[in-house]
Amino acid sequence: MKFGLFYQLPCAPDQSEPTRYRETLEQIALADELGFDVAWLAELHFFKGFSIMPSPLMVAVAAAQRTRRIRLGTAVALLPFHHPLRAAEEAAAADILTGGRLEYGVGRGTIAVHFQGFGVPRDESRERFEEALAIILRAWGGGAVTYNGRFFNIDGIAPAPRPLQQPHPPIRIAANSPDTARFAGAHGYDVLVASPINPTPGFYEHVRVYREALAAGAHPERRGDVAALFFVNPQPTRAAARAEAERSLMHYFQTIVEQTLVGGRGQYEGSYAYLKQVRERAQAITWEMVEQTMAVYGPPAECVARIGEIHERGGINQLVCWFNAGGLIPHREVMATMERFAAKVMPAVRGLGERG
Repeated sequence: MKFGLFYQLPCAPDQSEPTRYRETLEQIALADELGFDVAWLAELHFFKGFSIMPSPLMVAVAAAQRTRRIRLGTAVALLPFHHPLRAAEEAAAADILTGGRLEYGVGRGTIAVHFQGFGVPRDESRERFEEALAIILRAWGGGAVTYNGRFFNIDGIAPAPRPLQQPHPPIRIAANSPDTARFAGAHGYDVLVASPINPTPGFYEHVRVYREALAAGAHPERRGDVAALFFVNPQPTRAAARAEAERSLMHYFQTIVEQTLVGGRGQYEGSYAYLKQVRERAQAITWEMVEQTMAVYGPPAECVARIGEIHERGGINQLVCWFNAGGLIPHREVMATMERFAAKVMPAVRGLGERG
């Protein structure tokens, strides 16, 4: 079992943008010392209360200068908003500057205001994503790229540099809709699945859909790697976990609702229909719902048991810990919670995969 941590980087009106970045880098440096495996960095745009991190690769490179071993991932690079040749070159440069520690998570995007801001039709997202990913892989292969598609026509262009990791950095797809889970499995990609979008027990069914597609897909020999995002807060008691995390957590769900209002009508059509349930859940959320279906909260022994259950039922390979959803938990408290998790929870569940 591996352990990651997740950063979305929301910024409330009374918070400082430079301070939010500084504290994030300090936490990643601590995670490196504590033995976490990956720091995952989200790409999001145009809504400060939800995120001020439009370029996770820049943060990854900055974090690499402060760390030695922790891997640094995008969770995720939103491919429909980037020219694939530029995306390939920038990720390759980031892989070099991180010393070959880049994990390249990719996705097609879900948030309506993103598509509106960049002028990209949302109903083209899947085709744009698939086309961009194919071009990026060719670009990383070396030599000139020629590609004739619906959105991109490339004639003998040779991107540079190439990634330090060969043949390329590990690729992981954010697979939070059933269609994307099937696509990732059919093509043999590893996935990241978020419990706030797919709460338990539906989370386990979602992973099953992925693994069935993997077994029937182009690379059935691959076991597939599932990284699972959960809210995490080990404390001496459940009451203490609630006291630290509840205000920030409820603020996170509030920003989801606010962002959908900005997105306007038509954002739940077609393959995005599942997002209507996400919005309705965010509007009606309670602490108890989060605790039961999306979280690893409470005394360390209970956290260990909960992670064991998620591993047994979901067959996950990595737990991605979201220690400060909403961004309102003070920096020092987040650091203390990370230390508590590393000391009292991580050692007890590190060997889960080895035990089958």
